[in-house]
Amino acid sequence: MNTDTRRWIEQDKKHCWHPFTAQSQWCDPDFEPLMLVSGQGVWLEDSEGRRYIDGNSSIWCNIHGHGHPSIIAAMKAQLDKVCQTSYLGFAHPLASELAERLCAFFPEGTLSRVFYSDDGSTALESAIKMERQYRIQMGQEGRQGFIAFDNCYHGDTMGAAALGGVSLYFDRFRAAGFDVRHVRCMEELRSLPASVITGTAAVVIEPVVQGVNRINVWPEGMLRELRAWTEENGIHLILDEVMTGYGRTGHMFACLKEGVVPDFLCTAKGLTSGYTPMAATLTREEIYNAFLGEERRAFFYGHTFTAHQLGCATAMASLDVFRDEAVLESLPSKIALMRELAEDACQKSVFLSGFRQAGMVMGIDVSRPDGSPYPKEWGMGMNACLAMRPYGLLTRPIVDTIVVMPPLCINEQELRALFYALIRGVEDACLAAEKNA
Repeated sequence: MNTDTRRWIEQDKKHCWHPFTAQSQWCDPDFEPLMLVSGQGVWLEDSEGRRYIDGNSSIWCNIHGHGHPSIIAAMKAQLDKVCQTSYLGFAHPLASELAERLCAFFPEGTLSRVFYSDDGSTALESAIKMERQYRIQMGQEGRQGFIAFDNCYHGDTMGAAALGGVSLYFDRFRAAGFDVRHVRCMEELRSLPASVITGTAAVVIEPVVQGVNRINVWPEGMLRELRAWTEENGIHLILDEVMTGYGRTGHMFACLKEGVVPDFLCTAKGLTSGYTPMAATLTREEIYNAFLGEERRAFFYGHTFTAHQLGCATAMASLDVFRDEAVLESLPSKIALMRELAEDACQKSVFLSGFRQAGMVMGIDVSRPDGSPYPKEWGMGMNACLAMRPYGLLTRPIVDTIVVMPPLCINEQELRALFYALIRGVEDACLAAEKNA
């Protein structure tokens, strides 16, 4: 290990606090975290000069690969103009143009207004607050509840956390939240008491596939059924497209796969291809209109970096790449190859029991040779991911499900290398565990 790497690790362990991380394990003297210093395309490089495929797109946000020349050029050009100006009481051309482009993905007269914020959590927070204030200003104070789905994840700010269905993450914060009912499926939703339905403002869901719930793919047609149910019951539909947006499922937005347009659509991560923090919450004109009139009806919520100029320039450049490089058109063959490689991996390794896929989003399950799960305390998913690193692959698990979600620009050779490293890492970790059991 070179002296710079050692110094950076020492500084990290002395001063830094990482998200979703057991710091006592992180700071163990025997643990050596990777210091990532550069990236190009689907590849990342650490401070020791080792290269890795970015197998989960740097936590699901990188779309076009690292260091894309068109995006970098747009960012540099904007740096020469201005990086940040206040959006409170002022406007700027990039925010106007980006809003028009985002709304244009949906039928005219549907999602027509864009509210900018910082990340996925604040995109959801914006929608929740808009929804509650809308109901109050429309004289519908009785509709204040929300419905979400078991094991869902919609962010970590207090409002978004109240929606969350993952007990480990959210149970300790529920007392500070608001009324949220969780259901598992459409059947449970339809069976809710009438008093719950009439008191519900909105249903929140990740369309097509849940991320944190071990890449749980919803049944085909479920989103259309949900949209019809919400319309029948006067309930708004909030779609969390933070993970699923920007080509992840093979469509620009996952909801477009089933022709569904929600009342709110929340997007972040891939909005800028993961190059800068930025989020957007889209909604309908009739909801926007409820905030017009006297000053007290305004939406008193915002962020210092709302409609960040550099972020808007980056997002516009990312959308240009989708158009100029026909990104969506290139995905069907890659999606098919991912499925083929996953099927082959499950045949080759007795420690892989199955997979779930929605476009370029995939979860592959690690299990014992008889198909039974490993004891949770063994941490086999994480052990397998650590064992993939010597083979040149970085990703993270959700419990014992390995997430495969590479940048959309990945090519056939790189996909094959990804799955080779995945199989080797799983085999190494599981064989060692079985030997020591």
